[in-house]
Amino acid sequence: MYAPRREPPRDPSVTNELTSSPTQTALSDEGAQKRFRSGLFDKSVLDSYTREYATSSPYKHAVIHELVDDKLLRSVRDEVRDNVQFTPKETDIYKIHQSGDLANLDGLDDESLAKLPSLLALRDAIYSETFRDYVSSITGCGPLSGRKTDMAVNVYTPGCFLLCHDDVIGSRRVSYILYLTDPDKPWQPEWGGALRLFPVQEIVGKDGEVAKTPLPDAVKVIPPAWNQLSFFAVQPGESFHDVEEVYHAESKEQLDEDNGRVRMAISGWFHIPQIGEEGYIEGEEEKNAKNSSLMQLQGNPAQYDAPQAKPVRIANPTSSQGDFEEADLEFLLRYIAPTYLTPDTLDQVSQHFGENSSITLSDILSKKFSRRLKHHIQEQEEQALPRDSKAIEKATPWKVSKPPHKHRYLYQRPSEPDQLRTSQEESPITELLDILLPSRQFRHWLQIATGCTVESHDLVARRFRRGSDYTLATGHDGKPRLEIGLGMTPTTGWGDDDQEAKEEPEAKGEGKGKGKAKSVEEPPSKLAGEDDQVGGVEIYMAGDDDDVDDEDAAVYKSSSDDDNILFFQAASWNKLTIVLRDRGALKFVKYVSRKAKGDRWDISGVFEIGNLDGEDGDGDEGNGEGAAGPALGESGDEDVFNGFSDTEGSESD
Repeated sequence: MYAPRREPPRDPSVTNELTSSPTQTALSDEGAQKRFRSGLFDKSVLDSYTREYATSSPYKHAVIHELVDDKLLRSVRDEVRDNVQFTPKETDIYKIHQSGDLANLDGLDDESLAKLPSLLALRDAIYSETFRDYVSSITGCGPLSGRKTDMAVNVYTPGCFLLCHDDVIGSRRVSYILYLTDPDKPWQPEWGGALRLFPVQEIVGKDGEVAKTPLPDAVKVIPPAWNQLSFFAVQPGESFHDVEEVYHAESKEQLDEDNGRVRMAISGWFHIPQIGEEGYIEGEEEKNAKNSSLMQLQGNPAQYDAPQAKPVRIANPTSSQGDFEEADLEFLLRYIAPTYLTPDTLDQVSQHFGENSSITLSDILSKKFSRRLKHHIQEQEEQALPRDSKAIEKATPWKVSKPPHKHRYLYQRPSEPDQLRTSQEESPITELLDILLPSRQFRHWLQIATGCTVESHDLVARRFRRGSDYTLATGHDGKPRLEIGLGMTPTTGWGDDDQEAKEEPEAKGEGKGKGKAKSVEEPPSKLAGEDDQVGGVEIYMAGDDDDVDDEDAAVYKSSSDDDNILFFQAASWNKLTIVLRDRGALKFVKYVSRKAKGDRWDISGVFEIGNLDGEDGDGDEGNGEGAAGPALGESGDEDVFNGFSDTEGSESD
């Protein structure tokens, strides 16, 4: 499935293409050099960094230690801590605290500007002709703009991260990070927060075209360090990187001893020359954008994504809304709790789904089977997994999804007709994949529950490793379809109020989530602290057709009371979610923090269905009375979820 190019952290209310005012100071070579460390501009030092850059891998990059005059940078850090405000921002791809734009400092009022003299001096030095030429010489990337400046301060506290992306947007030419971590308490690699670089696999297709796709494991890890600059040329399909999660401390006392583990850095980009600047080439930005798009499509790299959709078609789909045969009922009772097989409960489920187009069913699996499934998963969690993807695939039945700029998790597929599992490969998970969920009997049950006619099924078991795995937001561009999620996470503490098993099963719809919106701004000195969120939540969001170019379209935490979450489900045990999803809905699984008590386990299924009532096109002429209402994501139906249950507390906020 197509994944839109994703943007690293940036305040969506501030443009990334700001031009500093004419009052920006033009520094002489001598004036600029004084703001950097002594000896940095010596030819021998420049040559050494140039050689380092040219021979680096997995793509060309460089690291400069002690870049800035230490006294100046300490003053910058103090000014940021005392005077710069930060706003928490969270999307599918990142979780950070971010300042506003720092490139346009000249636009501040005199009183505010007077509080940031060192930061202004550093900004002018970084974008001075002297340092731009220095970076250009090392990278060989060509001239860089001094007019188009682009920088912000990002603060990562425990639990913050930035997932895999390549930085390719607009006129960017070089990406950089200058660390402002505590100069008197050296950052420890085991705290996380490293810049990690991903290798790219080149695959030659039958037509001879070369497709490039990033591999799931980072091969270069660059931990933060005070006054350290990391930089690389932005290259389409090449410069994939992420920022490792900043890991939580074992205790509050340890966190205090580590001074909060606050990873603060100035990050930004050097851009291609703009109109009127030396080196400007008319149409270069448009040409780069076109070449970038072509490179992303060359060789059809999506064909190498894993897992690929493999829908199994139903030969003669029928509505099958009648009662179960006795043999079918006996089969289903091996797996599904008896409550969900009674006519009264199924009527309630069908009515609620017809009104809301989604439902969550607690304790869906039978007690005997769920005990066996939980025991198996708990045993698996006790066994350490290799960190390397190839080693995992060699030693276990799990495969690793790719590419990491779309998703990363472990998965298993149903066995295919010509494939026989060994006894070692069989498990309660494969029993669900191979026997229950693709069965005619389950299809019959699903059709009664939803009022839809199932035409195909596509199933995958997923394991999201803590401190590693996620899916980024993707859309659905086909007709409405049923999507199920069977939660199989045995550990607690995922933010699900119904995590503990209830005596009686419950059928309910998850309401619109508020996402614990944060609108207050805080100085970095107040940002350190324990975050109780561990991720792993699966989120459906409304796509904004009027703002398809918004590079932060997947923001789901904001100060707005009218957020765009349509449906969410935290990692959970023995819960089945059913959603009727339209092409207007985005979907992702939030990165699972290392702080989680275990991995996130589920089975995700896609069931294509016949046309709904009122739809045009080939296929069935609708599903008659009781069919599901407007699909989740369709326009014009904002209040889709109104909790449903025979017990109190079913509506989720």
